[in-house]
Amino acid sequence: MPAVDKLLLEEALQDSPQTRSLLSVFEEDAGTLTEYTNQLLQAMQRVYGAQNEMCLATQQLSKQLLAYEKQHFALGKGDEEVISTLHYFSKVVDELNILHSELAKQLADTMVLPIIQFREKDLTEVSTLKDLFGLASNEHDVSMAKYSRLPKRKENEKLKAEVAKEVANARRKQHLSSLQYYCALNALQYRKRVAMMEPMLGYTRGQINFFKKGAEMFSKRMDSFLSSVSDMVQSIQGELDAEAEKMRLSQQDLIAVNESVYTPDSDVTSPSINRNLIQKAGYLNLRNKTGLVTTTWERLYFFTQGGNLMCQPRGAVAGGLIQDLDNCSVMAVDCEDRRYCFQITTPTGKAGITLQAESKKEYEEWICAINNISRQIYLTDNPEAAAIKLNQTALQAVTPITSLGKKHEVQHPSQTVKNMENDKIIPSDSVGIQDSTQFIAPGTPIQFDIVLPAMEFLDQNRGGRRANPFGESEDSSKDEEDSLLQQMFVVRFLGSMAVQSDETCEVIYEAMRQVLAARAIHNIFRMTESHLMVTSKNLRLIDPQTQVTRASFELTTVTQFAAHQENRRLIGFVIHLSEPLGEESMSAYVFESNTEGEKICYAISLGKEIIEAQKDPEALAQLMKSVPFTNDGKFMLLNDMSEEDGTMHEGGEESEA
Repeated sequence: MPAVDKLLLEEALQDSPQTRSLLSVFEEDAGTLTEYTNQLLQAMQRVYGAQNEMCLATQQLSKQLLAYEKQHFALGKGDEEVISTLHYFSKVVDELNILHSELAKQLADTMVLPIIQFREKDLTEVSTLKDLFGLASNEHDVSMAKYSRLPKRKENEKLKAEVAKEVANARRKQHLSSLQYYCALNALQYRKRVAMMEPMLGYTRGQINFFKKGAEMFSKRMDSFLSSVSDMVQSIQGELDAEAEKMRLSQQDLIAVNESVYTPDSDVTSPSINRNLIQKAGYLNLRNKTGLVTTTWERLYFFTQGGNLMCQPRGAVAGGLIQDLDNCSVMAVDCEDRRYCFQITTPTGKAGITLQAESKKEYEEWICAINNISRQIYLTDNPEAAAIKLNQTALQAVTPITSLGKKHEVQHPSQTVKNMENDKIIPSDSVGIQDSTQFIAPGTPIQFDIVLPAMEFLDQNRGGRRANPFGESEDSSKDEEDSLLQQMFVVRFLGSMAVQSDETCEVIYEAMRQVLAARAIHNIFRMTESHLMVTSKNLRLIDPQTQVTRASFELTTVTQFAAHQENRRLIGFVIHLSEPLGEESMSAYVFESNTEGEKICYAISLGKEIIEAQKDPEALAQLMKSVPFTNDGKFMLLNDMSEEDGTMHEGGEESEA
């Protein structure tokens, strides 16, 4: 070890400038050593803190390894081997935690404690002696200044002796403090070397001891275990690599699809539509009413389950029932200037939910699927075959027309459509193909508009006759007042067509079949809603908004009327008219009602009975006795009809009997 620099104790009494200059060098060295010691102590305390944190961390790690078994993983199948391995690792970590605790104690005793003792004992002693030396030096300077001011001419021996004694005491005190200070500075040069090496010696020995015990504890019995775990990890990694390659190839195949997969409504002109669906799933926009006039649209996932329409928000565990589709009707609606909107209506005629599809294909497939489900096809043994059979039956329908001016044009599928529920009950085999030609000529056009040819002719040749701006004409109002029967029903016009016979009700059933089949095959779902007023003189179709009569039929011209045998909401009647040139024409009109069609048939039958009874006063009197009257003297229908009509009034329908 090389020699160290020292302060000469013999020069402490003289206190020369050279000695003071050398002392300042020692003081600067002591100050630097103090600053470095503080930094070194912080670093060692950080190491000790990290080791303590390692003990706590390994203890927490062991608990977490054991907690894996208690986790309820949704996909935890096949984790038994992992659980047993983690249990073993937990024991290993506990044993390592013991070693870490021992190492932390050794670091505290052999590394941190010596450096703290050096700072608190040696460096603090040097700092204290420096302060004492400074005070003694100042006292000596003051006493010497006082001694130097003693007068020369008037010497006072007593004063001189006192001052000299004071100087001697101050010099002695300074000499003693300087000797102690010099000795401490000289000793510090040795102690600092010990203080720097002793903590690191303890740190190194502690680490070596830790690794030795760890090697002795785990080297032999851990080799086989680590080898088996390593093999298991490599096997899992191999499976992962194979699966990753498989997913990469699958991803490439999925990305290589046509761009139309990502573009909504990519093929508007001729989308490939499956009309035989009995279940459907996908995202739709649901219209929610937030106020009297404000609405919001929410994108949700919808799917069908049996006869139910389910809704499942994104992130939800399961879906909830939003609409029962049995006997419901689905119709296209114009809603807030949005495309592809449709509305599901309950069997009672109450408006249900309004939905929006993202493309024409989705729009039409949803309508077809809901329409098929409403027929309860899903309850049959072979639902898909039943759906295909119904659509094949629709192929036998004639080509429809949508207006009088376009009788030979086919309505384009892109028109706004309005679906209905009652396709499910049209009997495909009720009338044979050969028998149907006796009622309806092949190729007969179907009219889907409510306007009649005769009424169009009258509208064009009405001349200067002024219409009542409030709807009804004076004549019709007068007729209503004179009529003994008035009954109103909410109906939707499905279609009309010319027929060749009105002898039996089978002609009405055949017209129903062809009208609904034509609507299905040509994707025509729009229906015109009207109020059907049944009086003792005529049948009138009234616009519910303007109260204007759209069509009127004399009750004497109604030769056949019937409700469908299975779908009670379907009603039809045959009108027999005499043309000006002596020819006769017969047309069948098909409607869908919010109530049972038999009630409409009963009202028509009662009206015809009143017409016949008016010819014979005795028969009229007998009829008036059998049927009750209202307060204003009109015929009242049966009680069950009144109760049903009361339900209709709640939906906005007007009725008077």
